[in-house]
Amino acid sequence: MMLSSGIPVLRLGTLTFAVLSLLLVTGRTGWPQSAPPALGLQEQGQQAAPAPSTAPLSPPTHEENPGLINEMGKLFDKLPSILPPIKSPSETMNDLSRLAKPSTMVSGRVACPASSNGAPDCKLAADKLCQSKGYTEGKSLNADSAEKCSAKVLIPGRQRKPDDCRTDTFVTSALCQN
Repeated sequence: MMLSSGIPVLRLGTLTFAVLSLLLVTGRTGWPQSAPPALGLQEQGQQAAPAPSTAPLSPPTHEENPGLINEMGKLFDKLPSILPPIKSPSETMNDLSRLAKPSTMVSGRVACPASSNGAPDCKLAADKLCQSKGYTEGKSLNADSAEKCSAKVLIPGRQRKPDDCRTDTFVTSALCQN
């Protein structure tokens, strides 16, 4: 076969087109897939005889083809049950309006009281800070800690004891909402 073009790219393109055309024309029938090997053991002297069928012949049932396309089809069949339900535009707007409440950041200094387990409860302090500015509730944005010691620590030569100092936590800024 003689190609009329002298440009190598065109020759390669023509050759590729010819090969693909040949494959498409002759590739209409696929190769049969072999059955998977049996995992059971058989004695060499015995051969498994087919069981005689006494039932009347029924129309052939569709065998499931365990290929990639079949598995992808199963995935698309299950897809609606996996995805969350689609919300209407009004439901979506209600969800967004609940998330985007108007809020204001305020600053100040309110001590966090100790909770029942001894840890500072800064939610109460953030609420107090926001209430002092005219809001109803708040969330702590920034906190500060300071160590507060008794005057006994300043005595020269005295050994420091565990109960001489304590750490106080303060809310210094909060996000307030009505």
